[in-house]
Amino acid sequence: MKELDWEDCLFNKSAKSISPDLKRATSLIETAEERMSLIKEITKKNCNFVFEDYYTSLLEILQAKSFLEGYNVLNHVCLGFYLRDIIKREDLFNLFDDLRYKRNSLTYYGNKMDFKTAKQAIEKCKRLIKELKKIVE
Repeated sequence: MKELDWEDCLFNKSAKSISPDLKRATSLIETAEERMSLIKEITKKNCNFVFEDYYTSLLEILQAKSFLEGYNVLNHVCLGFYLRDIIKREDLFNLFDDLRYKRNSLTYYGNKMDFKTAKQAIEKCKRLIKELKKIVE
């Protein structure tokens, strides 16, 4: 069943209440930071891979926030609803959902982005990561 909101995620067990997990959250944030530190340049040849790395880092930071608040979210759709319905940031949800769609097109359908689109998506990831770091602190 496709979830339509956070309540659906909980009902379908795509998100579960857990004890807050500071250790796991800290580890995820460290991993995201390390992944981003390895990115040196963006070229036409690597732009889609760089986007995937930023998107993965974004997921790790968002997952870290959910672990701190006592949730284990099991899919990207529900992470978006967590952002929208729990954190109450529809603006960030819209940005995240666009990035999620681009990542799915790339990963599951092999639709590579052109250099300009990939660079724009990377900048959106960076903007969202910056906002999420503020929220996590």
